[in-house]
Amino acid sequence: MRIGLLNGGGDCPGLNAVTHGVVGAAAQLGWEVVGFKEGYEGLLSPVKCKILKRSKTEGILKLGGTILGTSNRGRFSSKVGEGGVRKIPSELMDEAIANLREQGVQALVCAGGDGTLTTALQFMEEGFPVVGVPKTIDNDLGATAMTFGFDSATQVVVDALDRLQTTAESHKRVMVLEVMGRHAGWIALYGGIGGGASAILIPEIPFHYDKVADILLEREARGFASSLVVVAEGASPLGEEKVYEETGGGGEDRLGGVGERVAKKLGELTGKETRSTTLGHLQRGGSPTSFDRVLATRFGVKAVNLIEQKRFGRMVSYQQYHVGSVLIEKAVKKLNLVDPEGEIVRAAKSVGISFGDEA
Repeated sequence: MRIGLLNGGGDCPGLNAVTHGVVGAAAQLGWEVVGFKEGYEGLLSPVKCKILKRSKTEGILKLGGTILGTSNRGRFSSKVGEGGVRKIPSELMDEAIANLREQGVQALVCAGGDGTLTTALQFMEEGFPVVGVPKTIDNDLGATAMTFGFDSATQVVVDALDRLQTTAESHKRVMVLEVMGRHAGWIALYGGIGGGASAILIPEIPFHYDKVADILLEREARGFASSLVVVAEGASPLGEEKVYEETGGGGEDRLGGVGERVAKKLGELTGKETRSTTLGHLQRGGSPTSFDRVLATRFGVKAVNLIEQKRFGRMVSYQQYHVGSVLIEKAVKKLNLVDPEGEIVRAAKSVGISFGDEA
């Protein structure tokens, strides 16, 4: 048995641990694993691939990034604009499937987010067996309670806030930290709570600048001269559009700049010295946390189990501490968003964190 493995979309901590899990589990069955480089692009002629031997993947689970490389803007990009889906041209699908069969690959493991898994569904529709592994630091993929990379990204946010807190206190400043989170505010929410933020602004809760300013002034009146504000890149004030760094470049438009805008407005409203920092790709880099290493390894093993059981068209899923599986179609149908009335948001508000809403 020979199976294929590729990574699609943005990189994130834990992708190499998935590879470690897939190769290790396959070796136990006497199978061979072919790793395709640069995501789906590696399936096209000339094919970019290599045999992944267990002896070469033993120590990679601690490494960040991916030894296979990835792509999120190639010819197989299936996400276009805000929620749009693009059908991959049949000639590309035919070429990719022909090359897979020429390599002797009988099933393909696709690790990625909703775009990668949407493309994986098209492979299934064309009759080629696939299994999906959910990968997104935003934790916004439906049908799984957690995705690897999220915990590592959150830890980067917490570390940044710990560092910003000391400089904020030294200068009595408001520090605004912009983090990733296009549609879902999970990174901002968990990172903000863990890092002691005074306000957390997320896409699911449209905010009011004056409400955020009020909490900062209230803190100052109580003797707290400095404050931390975390804002997800997809957050926006009530009635306003999201802030884009780049548009019209093919694929989804690039968000960015809301942190600077929030900092400027809060400075005007409070009269306090305000600075902004954008973490950007720092959240994607570096070694995965122990949680992400274990979860990603379990995901890789489960993907091989699904192939062994011939349960194709399914995505590995983490629910209630158990790794199972769901239909890929179900997984990409609905995003996993923060519930504005949920327990985590209520807990944050209970300790005085503002979301800039009227509640």
